[in-house]
Amino acid sequence: MIDRPIRIGLQLQPQHMDYATIRRTASEAEALGVDVLFNWDHFYPLSGEPDGLHFECWTMLAAWAESTSRVEIGALVACNSYRNPELLADMARTVDHISSGRLILGIGSGWFERDYTEYGYEFGTAGGRLDDLATALPRIESRWEKLNPKPTRDIPVLIGGGGEKKTLRLTAKHANIWHSFSDPETLERKLGILRDHCADVGRDPSEIEISVMGKTEDRDKMYELGARLFTIHTGGPKPDLTELREFLAWRDKLNA
Repeated sequence: MIDRPIRIGLQLQPQHMDYATIRRTASEAEALGVDVLFNWDHFYPLSGEPDGLHFECWTMLAAWAESTSRVEIGALVACNSYRNPELLADMARTVDHISSGRLILGIGSGWFERDYTEYGYEFGTAGGRLDDLATALPRIESRWEKLNPKPTRDIPVLIGGGGEKKTLRLTAKHANIWHSFSDPETLERKLGILRDHCADVGRDPSEIEISVMGKTEDRDKMYELGARLFTIHTGGPKPDLTELREFLAWRDKLNA
């Protein structure tokens, strides 16, 4: 088995604050030592005032690529439905170059119905959206090989979600990182299913980094189960990095 150091991510939710606050918080998180800086791919807030302040994902990632210098950056997660796969591959390649090789392509099938209806996308069914993701991932990988210039590195792919028949199989085939939203008991069961899918596709499961949301009460158990990327989240109007600081201290203690 491949062991990995603990990494800490911050999901800076782009809602209920102006961009100056977002940029300042991203810079502060990098200075504190965060490993990965995430946003999300939605068009409206997911909590609080439904029509509150909100910014778009990928233009923000390009800005972060310029305003940061060390942290990896990405969406937790980009919605496959919102962009043609070839276009998304090209966008990711471009941000990869702007950031000098710090982009993670986080991707999922999509779920927030208001995004779809307000912006004119077909919502369809959960199964149909997962089938679309299964079609898109090889197209993204193929486009990266055709682009000039190619990406600066093999862009890590993070797949978010816990569907046992489709999402975990896609993870086994395509992902470098699997992000689970599960509690420890559910995570343990789903890891067994992921290992089975890896065996079916001929993949070593230890190649896949296990990513979870950072919850103090769960983190030791999650660590024992193999999670190594723990992501804290904060948003507006006044983002709070108190929990992030505590998780960074925990990381440094265990990684020492």
